[in-house]
Amino acid sequence: MALSITLFLLASLLSFQISSSSSSLRKGSSLSVENPQHVLVSPNGMFSAGFLAIGENAYSFAIWFTEPHFHSPNTVTWMANRDQPVNGKGSKLSLTHAGNIVLVDAGFNTAWSSNTASLAPAELHLKDDGNLVLRELQGTILWQSFDFPTDTLVPGQPLTRHTLLVSARSESNHSSGFYKFFFSDDNILRLVYDGPDVSSNYWPNPWQVSWHIGRTLFNSSRIAALNSLGRFRSSDNFTFVTFDYGMVLQRRLKLDSDGNLRVYGRKSAVEKWYVSWKAIRNDCIIHGVCGPNSTCGYDPKSGRTCKCLPGYRLRNHSDWSYGCEPMFDLTCNWNETTFLEMRGVEFYGYDNYYVEVSNYSACENLCLQNCTCQGFQHSYSLRDGLYYRCYTKTKFLNGQRLPRFPGTTYLRIPKSYSLSVKESAIDSVDDHHVCSVQLQRAYIKTLESRVVRVLLWFAAALGAFEMVCIFVVWCFLIRTGQKSNADQQGYHLAATGFRKFSYSELKKATKGFSQEIGRGAGGVVYKGILSDQRHAAIKRLNEAKQGEGEFLAEVSIIGRLNHMNLIEMWGYCAEGKHRLLVYEYMENGSLAQNLSSNTLDWSKRYNIVLGTARVLAYLHEECLEWILHCDIKPQNILLDSNYQPRLADFGLSKLLNRNNPNNPSISMIRGTRGYMAPEWVFNLPITSKVDVYSYGIVVLEMVTGKSPTTSIDDINGEETYDGRLVTWVREKRSNSNTSWVEQIIDPVIGLNYDKSKIEILITVALKCVLEDRDSRPNMSQVVEMLQCHGSDSH
Repeated sequence: MALSITLFLLASLLSFQISSSSSSLRKGSSLSVENPQHVLVSPNGMFSAGFLAIGENAYSFAIWFTEPHFHSPNTVTWMANRDQPVNGKGSKLSLTHAGNIVLVDAGFNTAWSSNTASLAPAELHLKDDGNLVLRELQGTILWQSFDFPTDTLVPGQPLTRHTLLVSARSESNHSSGFYKFFFSDDNILRLVYDGPDVSSNYWPNPWQVSWHIGRTLFNSSRIAALNSLGRFRSSDNFTFVTFDYGMVLQRRLKLDSDGNLRVYGRKSAVEKWYVSWKAIRNDCIIHGVCGPNSTCGYDPKSGRTCKCLPGYRLRNHSDWSYGCEPMFDLTCNWNETTFLEMRGVEFYGYDNYYVEVSNYSACENLCLQNCTCQGFQHSYSLRDGLYYRCYTKTKFLNGQRLPRFPGTTYLRIPKSYSLSVKESAIDSVDDHHVCSVQLQRAYIKTLESRVVRVLLWFAAALGAFEMVCIFVVWCFLIRTGQKSNADQQGYHLAATGFRKFSYSELKKATKGFSQEIGRGAGGVVYKGILSDQRHAAIKRLNEAKQGEGEFLAEVSIIGRLNHMNLIEMWGYCAEGKHRLLVYEYMENGSLAQNLSSNTLDWSKRYNIVLGTARVLAYLHEECLEWILHCDIKPQNILLDSNYQPRLADFGLSKLLNRNNPNNPSISMIRGTRGYMAPEWVFNLPITSKVDVYSYGIVVLEMVTGKSPTTSIDDINGEETYDGRLVTWVREKRSNSNTSWVEQIIDPVIGLNYDKSKIEILITVALKCVLEDRDSRPNMSQVVEMLQCHGSDSH
């Protein structure tokens, strides 16, 4: 009898004690916060689960990557009770006989529960992929941690319509923060700032249309995952690979407390984690990162710094997300209010009023008329600086310090506080909280004779004078020797952020400009190999009448363009009379070359038509500046390795203002014969419809295989204007013969094509080439027509 009791007690004791090498917890067993050995370890040893100290006498039940000496919670992949930690005495996690996982504190209060029930034998098992699973022994899964992520995904863990990632409050506070990563109602993966007072989407860029950045709205499955090789795929067509893609590593995708989404990797547990990908390069783009009434500055080397606005002070010295508060009281009395100028400062969103064209006085009065107006933003066009836009602000949120921002923000302050505000803008104690700390150096004063003091001042003055002289001579030598030293220049970053090449460097890369690969009205394009062995297309512009400043201003505007169907520019050269642009090189050449070599099937042609329409819609309607290409033709549509179109040759582009549709600044005829709109010939005002017309001609050429510049007899034998290809297609389409598509389609395409899509393309193209420019659709309407009919035919 005594032996039976002993065996029973021993079995009961073993059932409640979990060794450090166990991967499972059975019904009736518990893990105690007080026993460091009560840890579940996955069979492969990569993951551990147990109680983790997240503060003083504060613990959470968590899963983390196993490390030899685990002290830091940075490798945590999941937490059960992140918002309700338990104390370090008496707390435990139990798998009850009813099939429920329960986490209780010392007072037997439930801090977290799986809310499951099962009378069948079950166990809580930590799998090799880091998934903590409650399963019945016959295999039925009752609950799993993969369905309830916190701020991290591990390889193989899906993000679905029912799940989301929520950042931690800070690096040291692991409770739920303000940033979320999830599928929105339009099926797009988004990063959202959900703060105490406001909520806003900041990734992808809220001002960009989803399909312009390659996202799709039409896949409602809403699933995304990272694999162990470093590739992330999402149902909205967003995908990326890490820079170490292809190696099997320990990886984790984490929404960090600063609102940025990053992928971390390492080879083994003894190595440190490193960032192999992140969603946002400039941390200041993230909303709410510095809180209200503050500005954010970003430097690639030093990172992000936050500053309070002049006259404001930090609310919480340990957490910038609370932002800053004013040290003054505003009144509605105009006579007691003034505005403080802040150049190079921009605030995104929360505009009370927006006026497209407004001078300073009108914008100031508009703000003064509203007692809730905290200030206003007055920005202008980089191109001409004539059209000022006015934005009055009821809140100062998402502020950035941008030295090249083309405008000024004016802060509303009491007149009585203006002097102290200006001082605070220079010596703000709050700035020192995050930015540069002014070191106080206490010097020991010694007794010095008057003669020694005079000699020291004289030596200091003489040294300063010598330094000034050296600096002046150095500047003179630099200016006079600039041309001779240009060949030895390395990387120079202008305001554009591109590399500045020297002329001799590009001459060497092109072997003396010997390998010509293209020629147009704007210049000649050569193939070259840069010093880093990259193949590049180097365009030498014909006429260099621009000064370097004006040239760099246009290069800067081109540099802000970002679209998957635009050719990528790597750098430029502005040296003497030479003006050159350096682009990525497309191995598949131009659309014209591929049409003549018969390498494009129907599917590739349709994708080229759609991609070209998307990028033109972006240039015409999505950019800050109104950009007309003015020379749309197959020679300027390049094809990448996947035969996706990349629009090139901005030598004839024109940057215009949307408020002046007549655009008298364009007087010289531009473009290529056969693709030019009638406006050029009849000296009519030039608008974006000239690109629409050229696009329609290109579509007709891709469908028929006939060039608009082909000899007249090849079409109808009559002497007509440049629209003879259009006339020929219209005549074939107007015939009652139902086989008109077969009569006009390029024989090279063969029989493997979609007749309904051919008819759609011809219909859209003929609308684009109408002589009346006002009757032509804009490019966004073209995209809608193609996408709508394209999806219907699938």
